Amino acid sequence: MALDLSIIIVSWNTRADLARCLESVRPALAGLAAETVVVDNGSHDGSGRMVRQRFPWVRLIATGANLGFAAGNNVALAQTTGRYRLLLNPDTVVHGDALAQLVAYADHEPRVGLLGPRLLNADGSLQHSCRRFPTLPALLFRNTLLGRLWPNNPYTRDYLMGDWTHDGPRPVDWLSGACLLARSEMLEQLGGLDERYFMYVEDMDWCRRAWAAGWQVTYLPSAVVTHAMGRASDQQPVAMVRAHHVSMVKYVRRHYGPAAAALAAPLIGLRCLLQLSPLGPRR
Repeated sequence: MALDLSIIIVSWNTRADLARCLESVRPALAGLAAETVVVDNGSHDGSGRMVRQRFPWVRLIATGANLGFAAGNNVALAQTTGRYRLLLNPDTVVHGDALAQLVAYADHEPRVGLLGPRLLNADGSLQHSCRRFPTLPALLFRNTLLGRLWPNNPYTRDYLMGDWTHDGPRPVDWLSGACLLARSEMLEQLGGLDERYFMYVEDMDWCRRAWAAGWQVTYLPSAVVTHAMGRASDQQPVAMVRAHHVSMVKYVRRHYGPAAAALAAPLIGLRCLLQLSPLGPRR
């Protein structure tokens, strides 16, 4: 029997979060022919052993090293067979029939290549998981001291789609990879995530390539998932901020050209310094 869904969870030292995630996934699979794969990216907190002992229905792939988000997911994308592949962060909790809703919507909309649910923060507030492609001012103001000094600036509002109530399905520029459904036909055409991005921005890049190839990227708010956000990256904040901004420069170079990257690099570097400052926010 063909599988409806292959769930892929890449984990690095997130044992407790991973257990909560898997506990929420099992009941959400009701009515679906599915497989769940955990890629343990060289964890040293006993995550792999915990999965084997507590979740025998989960297939564990141990990479032996931290390959990064893109490469870790690609390992499992190459070894799964579902009509849809769901990238799911270990710091998420799936609510109700969210997975079934994603599959049903994708079945009804064959041009949708990538589909994402409504993501909520741990306190139940909306997480801005669908966004417009960033402009240079948005890159400078988002998640920096400048953005804190001018929190209602138009650049961040536009980037986060703050002019929209997030109350119904609609095509969007890009979606967070924390929970992202990919159609197998799109995967066959585009391939997986770009491994030149070790961490961050690979989801934005994937969505941009999907649009360029004629696929739609769609937000489905009726499917709900809580995302604690940054639990693995918080273990090494300086390294992760650096990785984020290196990835962003690569993204600008790839999609806007070397001249735009040369212009953007100092702005992104300034953003990095501001984000790491004691007064600046970390995300």
